[in-house]
Amino acid sequence: MSPTERFYIDGAFVAPLSDERSAVINPATEEPVATIALGSTADVDRAVAAARRAFPAFAATSVAERLALFERIVAAFTRRREDLARAVTAEMGAPRWLSWEIQTASSIVYFESAARVLAKFRFDEPHGQSLITHEPIGVAGLITPWNWPLNQIVTKLAPALAAGCTVVLKPSELSPLSALILAEVMHEAGTPEGVFNLVNGTGPVVGAAIASHPDVDMVSFTGSTGAGIAVAKAAADTVKRVHQELGGKSANIVLPDADLDLAITDGVKRCFINSGQSCIAPTRMLVPAAMLDEVVDRARAVAAEVVVGDPTRAETTMGPVAGAAQFAKVEGMIETGIAEGARLVEGGPGRPQDLNRGFFVRPTIFADVAPDMRIAREEIFGPVLSILAYRDEDEAVAIANDSLYGLAGYVYSRDDDHASATARKIRAGRIFINNPWFDFDAPFGGYKQSGNGRELGEHGMREFLEVKAILGWDREAEK
Repeated sequence: MSPTERFYIDGAFVAPLSDERSAVINPATEEPVATIALGSTADVDRAVAAARRAFPAFAATSVAERLALFERIVAAFTRRREDLARAVTAEMGAPRWLSWEIQTASSIVYFESAARVLAKFRFDEPHGQSLITHEPIGVAGLITPWNWPLNQIVTKLAPALAAGCTVVLKPSELSPLSALILAEVMHEAGTPEGVFNLVNGTGPVVGAAIASHPDVDMVSFTGSTGAGIAVAKAAADTVKRVHQELGGKSANIVLPDADLDLAITDGVKRCFINSGQSCIAPTRMLVPAAMLDEVVDRARAVAAEVVVGDPTRAETTMGPVAGAAQFAKVEGMIETGIAEGARLVEGGPGRPQDLNRGFFVRPTIFADVAPDMRIAREEIFGPVLSILAYRDEDEAVAIANDSLYGLAGYVYSRDDDHASATARKIRAGRIFINNPWFDFDAPFGGYKQSGNGRELGEHGMREFLEVKAILGWDREAEK
């Protein structure tokens, strides 16, 4: 049996109970790079049972013991970083620099951040004659997406472990290879048996089994809004906690006093990073009508510098989208934008020149986009930027907020007070002002149909904790 066909359950790599298999396709070549097993409900049952058995002992570990585990995980992860980066590039086409500098690097930082939160977190808080205590919620089911495979696993795994939870992970079946190496990392780090478990499989089978399982105490899900709704429905019968990080259609408000060199360059690059497959991508650029022509020219110039191609080559800045289905969706939305009457500024349908295979999409920019067009309202999840003109700032804010989503927003202005005032008006969970340094400890999550709950920092760990009030607490008895 190939190593990629195994699951990790109860501290060991084990054979699946299911005979079903699926190929992992390299989106740059359209060729299979591995075969994985697709789990069944019986596989989920074994993983959940292992996590349930392990929970009491792990929940009782001290902060010092968990911090020592995090140190070992970071050390093992660092040793395997090259393998992890190669896996991400092979499974979802991320350029080499992206896999190394962001996909793997951020995962290390998330482990380290969770350790910092754990070290200073007050699990017990006296409150008058009562004690407010925070306890791990139990077994956490983690269902993660294909676009940032390692990143999105660790943003859930690290706080869950810090809180004292045990976990059952289902990574995306489209990009599972880095997750399997992560299981090896967890094993090498001496993670106690049953604390971390991994079952590969599809959402309708393995994902649904995790979400509906009576011995899973919470589910943390990242993915599309439609899939998030399905997870919530599956979890409803057992009234478990559901954390969701879902879709986005983020607005980028370029104010009249913005530094255009910064605003347009940064805005376009952020939209196209990871081939546009980021839920926080600023896919709607809102600009003053009087500045539209200049903005369009600048945006076209930035897009023209994008190097699309083989993700293993150092000069490549953008790889393919992650699979055939995503390629068809993105191409269809580009055709829709043309049909709706938006002005095609750069890119368009079809692969870039000289790329005859692979799921490569041309970096595409539309101007003269109306707020009611589909390309301005629906999450495309590809390298497609819509530029919309506004008459005044009130209209810009209204356009930004006229969305089913509210995950992120962006504001550019030379005036910090001006930018901050505008940021406060945007109904979204995270706002970026003038290309700030990424804060790994700041909470991340969405408004409206972008989800509920928060990841990262202290807020992220609290998602995995129950709150208990002990009334009549005797402080002297605690001494």
